[in-house]
Amino acid sequence: MTLPAPRFAFVEGALDRADALRDKPDALQAYWHDARVLVVDADGRTRADAAGALATPRGRTLADAAGEAAFLGAVFLGMRGDEAWFAIDDDRESAAAAPPAPFEARGAQDGRIDLRSAAAQWPAFEATVFAQARAVLHWRARHRHCGACGGPLRFLRGGWQGHCDACGLDHYPRTDPAVIVAVSDGERLLLGRQANWPPRRYSTLAGFVEPGETLEQTVAREVMEESGVRVRTSRYLASQPWPFPSSLMLGFVADAEPDPPRADQELEDVRWFSREDVGAALRGESGPDGLLLSPSISISRWLIEAWHAAAAR
Repeated sequence: MTLPAPRFAFVEGALDRADALRDKPDALQAYWHDARVLVVDADGRTRADAAGALATPRGRTLADAAGEAAFLGAVFLGMRGDEAWFAIDDDRESAAAAPPAPFEARGAQDGRIDLRSAAAQWPAFEATVFAQARAVLHWRARHRHCGACGGPLRFLRGGWQGHCDACGLDHYPRTDPAVIVAVSDGERLLLGRQANWPPRRYSTLAGFVEPGETLEQTVAREVMEESGVRVRTSRYLASQPWPFPSSLMLGFVADAEPDPPRADQELEDVRWFSREDVGAALRGESGPDGLLLSPSISISRWLIEAWHAAAAR
């Protein structure tokens, strides 16, 4: 299969994570003064300027509630050339720092923008670094105490390691692997929809990997559970970080039996779609009552495009 070029979000333009610097707090503090800092609020939104572009204050302009440099609570994201990038929680932002200017952009409120909207509007680098910041700050916000003894965590290594002084256990950011799969019976594509999605929106099937399970086993199990369709074989194609809040989507294509699908409790509907139906939706020609597909920021859309391109040959 000749694959279309990946266009989904949160992949291109990633920072050099510069792991060796995480153990050098003095070096990180030296970078802080001129560093670019993403300020992310509790709803996962970050600052944007009056034009709707990413707004990153310099480290020297930020302080915590006590008026001290916010560096101690920051996460080191990595380097872009000679410039360091950090992220901080919104509650660490100094009241003296200039507030973001209001603007009008899809997904924006009071000078802040959510990640899905940013991914659809921003260049790849800005969306990718925002995704990294949102994911690690979400982990830190929900892992302030040791899961073994309940003791408070002290964050080390540039914010990427939580250490419990009470029992000595170390904690690291959580990533949840999930498969997402374009299932075909050779002629048609299997798509499902959740009840809370926009009308007529369908997507590829997906599900989380369980302990002791291979990715291929997950593909077969999830497709069977969600649709009743039997997978014969599957093959990995590509992956996408999906920080909503902490998933890694592992993209597959699968060959399946032409079983009549039936929706489970997770899906409102699941059905086979012809190549013609999918092609019309990809071209935006499906009309007011036709199929709507996953947005272009997701690997799901890319998997659908890859299947359609292969089916057309």
